[in-house]
Amino acid sequence: MPLRTLETWPHGAIMLDAEHTRFALWAPDAFYVSVELEDGQPLPLLPQADGWFVINTCCPAGTRYRYNIDGELAVPDPASRAQAGDIDCHSVVVDPLAYQWKHSAWRGRPWNEAVIYELHVGALGGFSEVEQHLARLVELGISAIELMPLAQFPGDRNWGYDGVLPYAPQASYGTPEQLKHLIDTAHGLGLAVILDVVYNHFGPDGNYLHHYAKGFFREDKHTPWGAAIDFRRREVRDFFIDNALMWLLEYRFDGLRLDAVHAIEDPDFLQELAQKVRQQTDPGRHVWLTVENEHNQARLLEEGFDAQWNDDGHNALHVLLTGETDAYYADYAQNPTEQLARCLSKGFVFQGHVTRHGTTRGEPSGHLPPSAFVLFLQNHDQIGNRALGERLHQLANPDALKAATALLLLSPMIPLMFMGDEFAAEQPFLFFTSHHGELAKLVREGRRNEFAAFSAFADPHKREQIPDPNARQTFEASRPELTSTRQSAIHDLYRQLLQIRHQQIIPRLPGAQALGADVLGAGAVTARWRLGDGSLLCIDLNLSDTPVVHSPQADASLLFEYPPQSAGLLDQGTLAPYCALVSLTATAPLLTPDGERP
Repeated sequence: MPLRTLETWPHGAIMLDAEHTRFALWAPDAFYVSVELEDGQPLPLLPQADGWFVINTCCPAGTRYRYNIDGELAVPDPASRAQAGDIDCHSVVVDPLAYQWKHSAWRGRPWNEAVIYELHVGALGGFSEVEQHLARLVELGISAIELMPLAQFPGDRNWGYDGVLPYAPQASYGTPEQLKHLIDTAHGLGLAVILDVVYNHFGPDGNYLHHYAKGFFREDKHTPWGAAIDFRRREVRDFFIDNALMWLLEYRFDGLRLDAVHAIEDPDFLQELAQKVRQQTDPGRHVWLTVENEHNQARLLEEGFDAQWNDDGHNALHVLLTGETDAYYADYAQNPTEQLARCLSKGFVFQGHVTRHGTTRGEPSGHLPPSAFVLFLQNHDQIGNRALGERLHQLANPDALKAATALLLLSPMIPLMFMGDEFAAEQPFLFFTSHHGELAKLVREGRRNEFAAFSAFADPHKREQIPDPNARQTFEASRPELTSTRQSAIHDLYRQLLQIRHQQIIPRLPGAQALGADVLGAGAVTARWRLGDGSLLCIDLNLSDTPVVHSPQADASLLFEYPPQSAGLLDQGTLAPYCALVSLTATAPLLTPDGERP
């Protein structure tokens, strides 16, 4: 039977039945393509319209294969569903229906219930080892885990943002079935699972697309990682949209976090991706779509995406907690308290405001619900982008950090924490890779040169102390100890705050809106939100070492206070140093967003 001509084909090796597979490769710059089955003769793919090469052949699951371009270059399948080892090994045909799901009735969780725990699968030992932590995370109060990128990358150690085979789970972490088992186990415990995906670039090692499909890229637009991906091409769009659907439909991830969408030149692609996800997932499922977006484009959060990682909120809090103003923290050096108040009342700090570079950034976001913003005190970037990978508790006053933790976990924004936060882990989280040769040298030198703008590393000799990303000990040092009881007080604080969130905040989150925030003094703010049931949530926060004048909210019930007994000072008109007071007024009078009666 002749093959049909379609506008596009599904990329990769797609099983047609138990014994037959369709191989499809978009290779518009190739003259001849064959598929080399590991135990058989090369089979020529048949040329189709628009640069496609396709063949249906007898080929069961588990078969190893690779493509040969023009009889000269052997390459892995760019849509490989699994690799038999590293990126230079054979790709593997995968049966997406082979895994038998135990919790197939799982429908996910509403976004307002999200309490997110970001983790690195490799640092915890792989898919099976991550499973060992799930029960304790549920006991802590976590409702979702977020996995840093899993796409196959070169070597066995990497943050995941150097992935080159987006459809293949990293082989050193485990098999596709082990990943599905992890997700299935999480669902059985009531945990949602989010995946961080990278659709803005490919890694620098192991990407062969330039040899046979230059149309994946546009040389007239460049990103920090090289030529921009050309989302104007239908074949390119489908490559990434189908990838998103694979993770959500075949692996049953509950959501995706799209990395650095500001490096995606075509916003229509993001809208189409969100639209197709909403159309092709069961309407009864809760599927979360979040973005990282330096441009602070509020309109994306009105067009199919649930939330954005709020770097602005983190940066303002970090400056207040540490006093650091180097590099990108310079934009928060002058008025961090006012910026924190703007974050709590309107979402983004930069909503068209001018940055230190003299350019405007962001869009107005005050009309969005608080749950459109993911707040964090640290994440993989904010720890790992430090030269020595220090964690926040090693940089900040411990009492101030506990007060800020109350804000993180009890505000109506969606909280995210990084693995080890709950134990104040002493291990750093460093930038690590496993590149070799000239690329390893370039990555090592580039990493150290990144910190020339930081006063502590202005001296080139000081920069030599920055760990080599490619050294195995750099990775080993980044593996957190997550079974310690040494910091049980921190763990107890997280558990207490999350119990309050689940009991008092989450049920009231749908329909919540910010009512404004006021600056009480340097490092001190008070913020108010009307929750969905009409109650008023108020957080009084003082991250400074100086008491500030403030009057308590009338008729409010106290949900949490740090330090203990600090509410008594507020009754006397004073908010204590390093203090957080969280209160709830069950029936609050209607207020406008400016905090005035209409």
